Amino acid sequence: MDNADYIESALRLANARTDDLESLRAELRDEPWWSSRLTGRDLELLRDVATRLRRALESATEGETDSLSTEVNSLLRDYPPRPSLSRHGHGHDPGWHIHVADPEQPPSTEIAAAAAWGMAQGIVLHGTDRWGRCQAPNCGSYFLDTSTGRNKRFCSTRCANRVHVAAFRERRRG
Repeated sequence: MDNADYIESALRLANARTDDLESLRAELRDEPWWSSRLTGRDLELLRDVATRLRRALESATEGETDSLSTEVNSLLRDYPPRPSLSRHGHGHDPGWHIHVADPEQPPSTEIAAAAAWGMAQGIVLHGTDRWGRCQAPNCGSYFLDTSTGRNKRFCSTRCANRVHVAAFRERRRG
């Protein structure tokens, strides 16, 4: 993973449904090494981490830098990255990569460390004014605006299209 992936991990967990284990597995499907190994114990811990990430993101979107710093530093203290070099390849391609926590530990350990590290890296790389919350009704997902114009309002193309189509239909009715 690179820093962008860690930032995405933080956002994915913050926006994840943590109602039950299957919902969380579905949210983390892009990381099968994590999602396939999750247990009920992991769910409890990650539910707490997701709540704390949302508080940090809310602080970022509101420009509350003191509470943002406090929240992210608390996550880093509780789930510190402990990088280790690993390989899973064979032959000429050893498949080198870095785990942010001991891969022998429960997956929640690595997910929490990756999310904490991702939030910290996102703030260092992009500042605090590029974090946003989707303006689509019934969404509210957080995102990082890396657009040139810094004018992103929606978490995804899907949400943007839904809002624009609804506005278009309303104008046609009016």
